[in-house]
Amino acid sequence: MNVDNGPLFSEVQYPETTKGRNQSSTIEFILLGYSGLPNLPGLLFVLVLVIYITILLGNALIVLITCADSALHTPMYFFLRILSFLELCYTAVIIPEMLANILAGAKTISFSSCAAQMYFLLSLGGTECCLLALMAYDRYVAICRPLVYAVVMKKSVCLRLAGAAWLSSSLVTLTHVMWLFHLPFCPPMEIDHFFCDAPPVLELVCGNTNGIEIEALISTVLFVAIPFALILWSYFYILTEILKMPSAAGRGKTFSTCTSHLTMVVLFFGTTGLTYFQPKSNSSPTTGKFWSLCYTVITPLLNPVVYSLRNKVVKGALRRTFHRIISSWGEPPF
Repeated sequence: MNVDNGPLFSEVQYPETTKGRNQSSTIEFILLGYSGLPNLPGLLFVLVLVIYITILLGNALIVLITCADSALHTPMYFFLRILSFLELCYTAVIIPEMLANILAGAKTISFSSCAAQMYFLLSLGGTECCLLALMAYDRYVAICRPLVYAVVMKKSVCLRLAGAAWLSSSLVTLTHVMWLFHLPFCPPMEIDHFFCDAPPVLELVCGNTNGIEIEALISTVLFVAIPFALILWSYFYILTEILKMPSAAGRGKTFSTCTSHLTMVVLFFGTTGLTYFQPKSNSSPTTGKFWSLCYTVITPLLNPVVYSLRNKVVKGALRRTFHRIISSWGEPPF
């Protein structure tokens, strides 16, 4: 009996270059992010599954609570609802594929799946950056311009702002992904990551990549640097206004409305910045994968915790909702 001692993915046949071929039907990428993990697929699968279920339950609960409780029908919690929904979509792009790979023992992803995964990751990530900036602007108007808050942040304005954030991020990302995946790739088709993120995929491109690197830098400035600058601008004026308050209790109460948002800003923009703005000379694949997992998995995991444990209004809404549910159980069906 012949025993095949060839490499694990020897069935994947690579052409010399993907240029001029139907790439979506002939090419598969190999994800190397799993190669450094311990050889315990069962334990790893259970760990990732528990994290994913926690993310789903926590963020879905935030969405439901902000819809069901009338006390949370304000612009601040409207943006929080969208943020939690984005976290649900964000993790759905990565974790189910990761679980399937762990369970099947495979590490490959098709060309079209890789392109689709990158598109949704970047577009949702860009939307989240803009949304965090909108949440900072909402706090700025509420604290610094309270007399015009109801006019400036009315429901129709919030809807248009959120829609503009999603549409602009989607269109810019579509351009970037289409450009990138029309370039020729050279073997070995190995992505040193857990998922199809732009920097490791770009490293597989043959030839000159200056044009798309400049476009990627411009996109990163538009959807990471500028929203972060707007957040800093908003909180500069917020802190200035808070320091003018004569009462220490009033200052503490006002600032407490911003702490949950500030925590998420530090987590998301901190890890995103370390991923996309760190010089190549100072970066390594291991640290890049770690920071990427932080903003794609850890931040969605912590989002419900931060907004429920550090927010008295959300905790009050949770208690009222659970009380209504428990009370309804004791009522007769007719």
